[in-house]
Amino acid sequence: MSERFDLIVIGGGSAARDAAKKAAREHGARVALIEKERWGGSCPNVACSPTKAYLVAAELAHDVNTRAPTIGIEAGPARVDLARVYAWKESLKKPQEQWVAELQAQGFATYTGEATLVDAHTVQVGEDVLEAKRILIATGSRTAIPPIEGLDQVGWIDHISALELTELPESLLIVGCGAVGLEFGQIFARFGSKVTIVDAADRAAPASDPDAAATLAASLEEEGLDLVTSVFVKSVRRDDGEIVALIAPRDGSDTYEVRSAQILLAAGRVPNVEGLNLDAVGVETTKAGIVVDEHLRTSVPGIWAAGDIDAVAQFTPVAQYQARIAVADMFGDDAPAADYSVLPTAIFTDPELAGVGLTEEQAQEKGFETETVRNEHVRRFAFIGAKHGLFKIVFDRSSRRVLGLHVVSRNAGDIVQGLSIGLRLGVTVDELAAMHHIFPTFGEGVKAAAEQAVR
Repeated sequence: MSERFDLIVIGGGSAARDAAKKAAREHGARVALIEKERWGGSCPNVACSPTKAYLVAAELAHDVNTRAPTIGIEAGPARVDLARVYAWKESLKKPQEQWVAELQAQGFATYTGEATLVDAHTVQVGEDVLEAKRILIATGSRTAIPPIEGLDQVGWIDHISALELTELPESLLIVGCGAVGLEFGQIFARFGSKVTIVDAADRAAPASDPDAAATLAASLEEEGLDLVTSVFVKSVRRDDGEIVALIAPRDGSDTYEVRSAQILLAAGRVPNVEGLNLDAVGVETTKAGIVVDEHLRTSVPGIWAAGDIDAVAQFTPVAQYQARIAVADMFGDDAPAADYSVLPTAIFTDPELAGVGLTEEQAQEKGFETETVRNEHVRRFAFIGAKHGLFKIVFDRSSRRVLGLHVVSRNAGDIVQGLSIGLRLGVTVDELAAMHHIFPTFGEGVKAAAEQAVR
């Protein structure tokens, strides 16, 4: 016998929970949530939150060891006890049973198990059959496994299993030089591992502004991380307790070997679509995920998709944003089309790399006559011993409108997030130059950069 709902949400993460709450609060909907693995989703359990906890621990250890002696604080060398850091991180997490209890207390029906679409309005979970006019797929993504010969034989870790380690690996090879690879690289380097990060791209942080990426790379390399770009990991094998990776440069030059105690995969994400029966129902997909339109509708009427599963922009706030648009659309509200043009992002290394709007390259590709101004130092850097920083503004020559802002600094995410509304409202570089600022702050670097553009 089936049970009927106004909305069935497949998934228990950020997009799923926001959708369920909005549907119930604003439309009085009876909602069922289905989760097969991890209630709460990746962000609070194995991604955003626990990773940032490790970054805080790594930054504190680094500051004690590098800044304390300089500024007259006797603390002795900071040594990281990974088992205790792990225990602290675990204490910050919400237990799985609490996630379920809280969702049920809000009036949602919860089902733990694998969901399979029977048709556009029916979902099966084990022996339970659920029906609804509306279905939202929000099953997220997982670590992509690159085609490296021998990888299955040597074993590997990713951002999830790396957070489960209680003993520090002496050395670590990270495959992937994006946000995840850079953050975990700095974490383990500051904890005490020898870290090498490799990537097929021609630079670290390939999705970021090139100047910002180069500034961050210089800072990380000065700390001792080895960043190697334009290379592939051709194969891996075990030898005398170590993993030996064969590295192949993209330019065809000679291959060479890198030895490490552990290998961490951080080279992208793949959508969790297996088992959903999407092909049989007719939901269009690509290798990146489920195809959606600007209202998060799939190719099948009555089915929407939000979050990492649609691969538009894999960030927790974007998942929540998409879920709210999808719910507004499915319940007949005048839902706006999704707009990602002013999307602030950050890599939470130290210094952070944050950006919003267009990079210089993107602005030129879109046909803008661009100009850029930059500043590389603020007084606050001297207090923390920062040697590498950047505050870069990309703007349109004729209108003077700011097209992009890219910052490498401590608190860069806060700086960029606070100014992102300015980009949406059409702020000009001259208006940034004329704004009042607080001294001494990291954020005043934006004003200092803008002042260089004043006519």
